[in-house]
Amino acid sequence: MRKLLRATVGLATAALAVLACTTPATPASAADAPYDVLVFSKTAGFRHDSIAVGTQAIRDLGAANSFTVAATEDAAAFTTGNLAQYEAVIFLNTTGDVLNASQQSAFESYISSGGGYVGVHSAADTEYGWSFYGNLVGAYFRSHPAIQQATVRVENRAHAATAHLPQNWVRTDEWYDFQSNPRANARVLANLNESTYSGGVMGADHPIAWCKTYNGGRSFYTGGGHTQASYSEPAFRAHLLGGIRYAAGRTKADCRPETGYTSLYNGSTNGWSQAGPGSFSNSDATLTSVGGMGLFWHSAKQFTNYSLKLDWRVAGDDNSGVFIGFPPSSDPNSAINNGYEVQIDPTDAADRTTGAVYGFKAADLAARDAALNPAGEWNTYELLVEGERLQVFLNGSKINDFTNTDPVRSLAGHIGIQNHGTGDDVSFRNIRIKELGGTNPPPGGDRTGRITGLAGKCLDVRNGSSADGTQIQIWTCNGGAAQTWTVTPNSTIRALGKCLDVNGAGSADGTKIQLWTCNGSGAQNWSAQSNGTLRNPNSGKCLDVSNNSSADGQAVHLWTCHNNANQRWVLP
Repeated sequence: MRKLLRATVGLATAALAVLACTTPATPASAADAPYDVLVFSKTAGFRHDSIAVGTQAIRDLGAANSFTVAATEDAAAFTTGNLAQYEAVIFLNTTGDVLNASQQSAFESYISSGGGYVGVHSAADTEYGWSFYGNLVGAYFRSHPAIQQATVRVENRAHAATAHLPQNWVRTDEWYDFQSNPRANARVLANLNESTYSGGVMGADHPIAWCKTYNGGRSFYTGGGHTQASYSEPAFRAHLLGGIRYAAGRTKADCRPETGYTSLYNGSTNGWSQAGPGSFSNSDATLTSVGGMGLFWHSAKQFTNYSLKLDWRVAGDDNSGVFIGFPPSSDPNSAINNGYEVQIDPTDAADRTTGAVYGFKAADLAARDAALNPAGEWNTYELLVEGERLQVFLNGSKINDFTNTDPVRSLAGHIGIQNHGTGDDVSFRNIRIKELGGTNPPPGGDRTGRITGLAGKCLDVRNGSSADGTQIQIWTCNGGAAQTWTVTPNSTIRALGKCLDVNGAGSADGTKIQLWTCNGSGAQNWSAQSNGTLRNPNSGKCLDVSNNSSADGQAVHLWTCHNNANQRWVLP
């Protein structure tokens, strides 16, 4: 974001002044640097009649997209010296055992030196006895039904191989089943809907295209490409091109395995609200900014410890950001003044360009530049929030590591995406989150500091009073003694020399939580749970912000345990 009034933030430090005067970082060139690929199509088993047309299709793609193609069925090409000239090696419908031991060794060295691998269709029906190859391709062929039409569900629409595709891609091919599911070790890009064709045996989760990093190199596999007709389909050709570009290192992607995420947006805007002017259009499961300056925020829930992933694309020199850690508000400036922004615009000063925590900490620009796709291509962010630590990953590479030390801010709260203004055209896809539970102190000693909860507010002793019976509440963090707690794991939580206490050792929902002289009773025992809740074992219930309200002065009380944000706490 740029051109924002930040008078209340107080960032005019000398260090930031230096950062602001640095030369703006610029995005990578949109044209790939020329490179070379080797197409290898040796067969020792079934031979596909599509090999010749597939090879020609790859030559045509190369002529139009900055790479040259050498094609061979001679395994003698697999020497260390010869392979070194290629950025990617494509196994095009290979079958059976096609390399001897020395050739396998040369290919292993090639991959470990950063080489790229593309497997097409029966590349998964190749080299069953070579474990390195099995791990590289991701899964071995099991069986297939007759050639027929099916629906491919595209689950990653940020990778260059699938970004151009609809969510449901209907096409005809020979659909492989595999001996194992590659999802645990690869990023699945697309899977088959077995209800749309006959004969599939893998069930509800049937990956058909994926990518991964392995042993220093990059791997892309597609199960398509059996038929000659495949190689004349524009969508399949673009799919293949994207996989080649990824394997050759000409486009970046987050190909780490991904499981356990919950979708916040993948076409439906339920749970989202617009703050301020402008909006986002919603088409083809893609949000695109319109006007501004506003914020489209996930108003349904706040988050404390989590991995947030989303895909984004800028059309040119465009501006936007991802906001985290702000309280609920219809004013977009609330996110600016109370939360943190991870910037998207790659052309601004160092502390406010892609990967920067805007105005607070610049990204590692060398790492950022190595991971960034240029305007017009999709990028993927992971924002990993653990307590007050934020790590930023761009296309799977870590580019920033920031710790919040501002007592009046927190990384806990809502998340949102910015529509910066007319002419700043930014799109988002597939916003998803994995909640990680609490960040709790390790065993073996007391920890002292603040306890943050709903909207990043602090657990607070009302009016700073140490009198027995003083109500405990939440309040904007200020670093005061009334918000400084000493936590003894699985025991007491203390402030102002007294203990966090359940009034009367009660167990009813709504029982007051108060400050009281420490007495060793069960009413003063608290146990941090893995999901971020604080449980009072004596009652079996949890510390809860009443009415799920983040207003300053909101009382906390005892309540039946659940996993909503008003019961999740970050301990010192």
